[in-house]
Amino acid sequence: MAHEDVGAPAPFAAPAKGTVVLYRGATLIDGTGGAARPATSIVVDGAHIRTVAPDGEIPVALLAEAEVVDLQGTFVVPGLIDSHQHIATPPNRPVAEAALRRQVYGGVTAIRDMADDLRHIADLARSTLVGEIPGPDIHYAALTAGPGFFDDPRTWQVSQGAVPGQVPWMQAITEETDLPLAVARSAGTYATAVKIYADLPGSLVAAITAEAHRQGLGVWAHAAVFPASPAEVIGAGVDSVSHVHLLVHEFADRALTTYKDKPPVDRDRFLAGDDPDMAELFARMRERGTVLDATNTLWEWLADDADTPGEKSRARENAELSAALTAQAFRAGVEISTGTDYETAPGRPYPSVHDELVFLVERCGVPAVQAIRSATLVGARSMGTEDSMGTVAEGKLANFVVLREDPLADIRNLRSVVSVVKRGLRLDRAAFTSQNSPAGTAGPTTPLPEGATSR
Repeated sequence: MAHEDVGAPAPFAAPAKGTVVLYRGATLIDGTGGAARPATSIVVDGAHIRTVAPDGEIPVALLAEAEVVDLQGTFVVPGLIDSHQHIATPPNRPVAEAALRRQVYGGVTAIRDMADDLRHIADLARSTLVGEIPGPDIHYAALTAGPGFFDDPRTWQVSQGAVPGQVPWMQAITEETDLPLAVARSAGTYATAVKIYADLPGSLVAAITAEAHRQGLGVWAHAAVFPASPAEVIGAGVDSVSHVHLLVHEFADRALTTYKDKPPVDRDRFLAGDDPDMAELFARMRERGTVLDATNTLWEWLADDADTPGEKSRARENAELSAALTAQAFRAGVEISTGTDYETAPGRPYPSVHDELVFLVERCGVPAVQAIRSATLVGARSMGTEDSMGTVAEGKLANFVVLREDPLADIRNLRSVVSVVKRGLRLDRAAFTSQNSPAGTAGPTTPLPEGATSR
């Protein structure tokens, strides 16, 4: 080309291959659910992990080749994954960038965006991927629903300048829809998956799922789509279902009709966490490998934000129901991811996924090591990226979090972040918390825990 403009700066880009860093001496909790591995070394080459091995097995030659970061006395977990986020409803670039920055400095190296204005999301995903701004990798879905859903004001917020239901990232589906074309339009947004939201019968849920899978896309669905029931959604072969409280609609007293017309359900029958009918539904999920994106703490957040005592009470009741159902799902062997569907207030130091992890342990009885697995390996499975992330392992992306305190002793110790490595780039937590580092301006640094050394 005769002329090329200079691209935007990318201060948060992954280091080049050949940039070798050896992290030594940490206790590794690798995301598989296995026992912690003390005195472990992680060798990072560029954006990927070259080797994970006991400190004593690292060749002397590598010690001479690599930058060595001594992490003795610290704990390492894989980068956390929030499997249910919305960061562009409505689009607001400064707000989104601030949320993404807090997420990555809080240990979140990937998120699953569950339908938004994908014009905006695609640009943010590119910006975090190439390193123009700090933030997690973003994997996102294009939404499908029945025509009746598209008078929801949120659909207009994310389709400004166009007509909701008629855009590639938000399509109205009927029996007459050309599904191969509709799914191809979704794929053209660079979406990871199709999200199935509302007002679709079981037959269409199954047809969309089959076509999306044929074209190589994942399928992420609400646990009840109305009129499609939870059993129909699970039976269709979707990869994940969101919102555990919706599963009770499998046992409603009348037929499901539309998203806006949810029938009453006897919720008390599920609060003991041992309902035999629910157990059968969970058995089907386990057999199919359907991931449960429970979104437990969404209800606590809504309760805190409620305007009336009645709204607060209903939200608290849903939180209680969610806890009982998620605990039963875990005991049944269902894979549970840590989606939140909200973000904590901007003044909070850590993003919402930390609250979801505490809820899993303290309200659902999930052991800390399994909760970490939910936020890492299962999170990666929820978006089809298990081959590249979710555990600290050879060949995977170098996404991990260095902690000052042991998260197996107390899950709240996940908030003791010292540094985050995302695609091989080290980010110092102090750069986020420092009053001298305004949001969006702090660059990558070489973070070290107190007393550690690097050369």
